Amino acid sequence: MAGVLTYVRRAAGDDGVGQVLDRAGLTAVAGQFDDPSRWWSYDARIRLFTAATDVLGDPDTMFHIGAAATRSGLGHSLTLVLRALGSPRQVFRQLPRAAAKFTTVSTMEVRELGATSAVAALHLHEGYAHSPLDCAYARGLAVSIPEIFRLPPGVITSAECQVGGSRTCTYRMTWERRSRLSRRRDRVADPELTALRGQLRTLQSAAGDLVASDDLDTVLHRIVARAGEAVLAPAHLLAVASPDGGAPLVHGAGVPADRLAGLAARLLAGEDLGPSAVVVDVASARRRHGRLAAIYPSGDGEMTDEHTMLAAYAGHAAAALDLLIALEDARRAADRAGALLALAHELAEATDATAVSSIVADALPHVVGCSSASVMLWDPAEGQLRGRSSANLSSGHRAHFLDTPLHAEDTPELVGMLTDREPRIVRAADSSPPLRRLLTDIGVSDVVAVPLLAGSTFLGVATASWEAGQAPEELGGDVLARLRGVGDQASTALQKARLLETVRHQATHDALTGLPNRVLFLERLEATLAATDADGHLGVLFCDLDRFKEVNDSLGHAAGDELLRQVAARLRAVVRPGDTVGRLSGDEFAIVLPELADADHAGRLADRVVGCFAEPFRLDGTPVRVGTSVGVAVLGADRSRSADELLREADAAMYRQKEGRGRKDRAAR
Repeated sequence: MAGVLTYVRRAAGDDGVGQVLDRAGLTAVAGQFDDPSRWWSYDARIRLFTAATDVLGDPDTMFHIGAAATRSGLGHSLTLVLRALGSPRQVFRQLPRAAAKFTTVSTMEVRELGATSAVAALHLHEGYAHSPLDCAYARGLAVSIPEIFRLPPGVITSAECQVGGSRTCTYRMTWERRSRLSRRRDRVADPELTALRGQLRTLQSAAGDLVASDDLDTVLHRIVARAGEAVLAPAHLLAVASPDGGAPLVHGAGVPADRLAGLAARLLAGEDLGPSAVVVDVASARRRHGRLAAIYPSGDGEMTDEHTMLAAYAGHAAAALDLLIALEDARRAADRAGALLALAHELAEATDATAVSSIVADALPHVVGCSSASVMLWDPAEGQLRGRSSANLSSGHRAHFLDTPLHAEDTPELVGMLTDREPRIVRAADSSPPLRRLLTDIGVSDVVAVPLLAGSTFLGVATASWEAGQAPEELGGDVLARLRGVGDQASTALQKARLLETVRHQATHDALTGLPNRVLFLERLEATLAATDADGHLGVLFCDLDRFKEVNDSLGHAAGDELLRQVAARLRAVVRPGDTVGRLSGDEFAIVLPELADADHAGRLADRVVGCFAEPFRLDGTPVRVGTSVGVAVLGADRSRSADELLREADAAMYRQKEGRGRKDRAAR
């Protein structure tokens, strides 16, 4: 197809080419004609032939284009392959096999073959309409064959299309004997020399094309395409090992889809594909990447020394793959370095364990190169390892992972890590039942886990994981080293997060009782106030201890501190789960009561608080009775009061109650 446009361009310029493409309806695919691996439909071929004939105005255009094939349309490598056959007679002998290289809609048959003549028959397959232009092109190709051997073009002495109404066209051709070659040496250009020069340019171009691409898939496609130019075999297959250790990379042209995987597996395994295939290694001094094969439909084997030609392209392919792998390794190293810098920056800003876990899990696939990753934190009180964050798991798998803790008593791998603090390489197939179930449920086959340590304290684990068949062969080397490096950063960040959590807790909680202090209590009151519906009720209780000063004066401040701790414990025990108890100062406590049924509900809860002081407190073995005064403030339909106002209202109510009790006590005396 490219040869047709080359001929038209020489005869009618670029304008002529444009007219041909436009008439043939092929303008949209004009840029694809130079792709030797591209096959065109028979309909597109005939439309192009018809358009070229119309534009040039010569009914013999297609014969002339075929006759000029050795000068404009036939690849240099194919010229050398045909030249290596030795004579026009040998080319015609092999022509039926070579025809499969160029068309799948017709079959070539050589019915008679002499030293300087041949009778060829072209059989058009069922389902295709006969075209005299296609026959003319085939005859032109035939007469160009002697020129490969520095002979004058052949002569068609007879030709018949659709003989007897059949789908077969026959023609007889003759050519000069080789003995007359010497007299024409000065007048006939040496096609072999021209082809060698062209082949050198093609090899140089191939090297440039392969090296210029930084996409592996593009490189492999170009290798197969260049192999297609180099030999006459109609089918080609390339199978190379994946640089990242995954599934082999396979590219083919002319190989049936149902045979592609099987042939590729045999090719990579080093099996003999039989006499119908020419096979070369794609290998360099550094590594063996795979194999490249040219495949004939029959078992006749290569037509000439195609092995050498194919090996030249395989050598270029290996060099290009070496360079591409080196570039990919460098790119990955740069990406990992960038990911590590980003990780360090994000961890520096993380302020809690959940944020640290999420940042680390998200970074691990980029740094380690794993399919998925996770961070699990150790709960010493429960004796279990629980997932805190994951990366690259589906939503369902992630939810299952986070909801499935690993208990030390059931998981030997966890016990071993708790004992020796060493990494573990775990494979689902041979792990303990609980771990195997978890890995299977989340679609993971291979795991590398490193402990997260703060000194000798076990904080949890960071994991890098792969699906079945995706893990590198070696998990204990570079993979483990990178995972350990991230694990060290994670451990430091978790220590910092714990320290910040302690500082935050100390800043917002009473050091003596562990209850929220005034600052945190007011924050929670404001949040509860904002979340209360317009028709909802919110209550605040303000509690002040009776006789607290007497306890301090008689039993000492240590006893007073112990009393406050016991009071805090009783208040926490008597309130509802959603209530908040806080110590505001000294012996003053307050309680937030959200979601009250009505205003009276707050009074009943206040009675429960008063009731929890009925039993005496034990201080240094001494029973001590201490009461409390409780003030109540309720926010109902009127929503104009703020948190401070509610607290002051409850405080005032408490003082009224305390003063009322004091007046009663004085009156009783």
